[in-house]
Amino acid sequence: MQAEFAHELAQGYLRQRNRFALLAGVLGLTTLLGLGAAVTRDEHVVLVPVTAERITVSSGGIDAAYLELVTRDTALMLLNRAPESLDYWMTNILKLADPAAHGRLKAELVQIVEEQRGSDVSQAFVIGQMQVDPEALTSRVSGTLKTFVGAQVISSQERQFIFHWAKRGLSLSLAGFEQVPTQDEEQDQ
Repeated sequence: MQAEFAHELAQGYLRQRNRFALLAGVLGLTTLLGLGAAVTRDEHVVLVPVTAERITVSSGGIDAAYLELVTRDTALMLLNRAPESLDYWMTNILKLADPAAHGRLKAELVQIVEEQRGSDVSQAFVIGQMQVDPEALTSRVSGTLKTFVGAQVISSQERQFIFHWAKRGLSLSLAGFEQVPTQDEEQDQ
């Protein structure tokens, strides 16, 4: 009688073990399928609308409209500066910097800050044209760069700047920027 009872109890435990093994197998298979789907799909982030266009960033690439907006904001922040806001200016540009370019950008910005600190020289940039290349992660911005001493405009020149970007995951960061020399400057060299 005890043998029959023990056998019946063992059979119950075996059925329960088999159900748990089947459940574990289904959960493991579901997990593998979910991981496979997550690895093979492009990631998308819907950005807060600042234009009438729908803008997204995906792991597959940068949208040209997004690159244009980021370039516009960065160019205006970088090229509009006054002696009173130099520390804020440099801090916020460095927040956009790619980690690989952070040291080089900081050295360039510190040099500008040291030259401009204590002076009355300010500059303002008005964008006239912009071209973006999402594949090469570059942007070309043209416009008028005005230099002021106090309230007096001492220089107004057409200038062109190139911005280089780096993409890490879904993040876009500033890798570098440069001013394109004018034809007169190229002839002087």
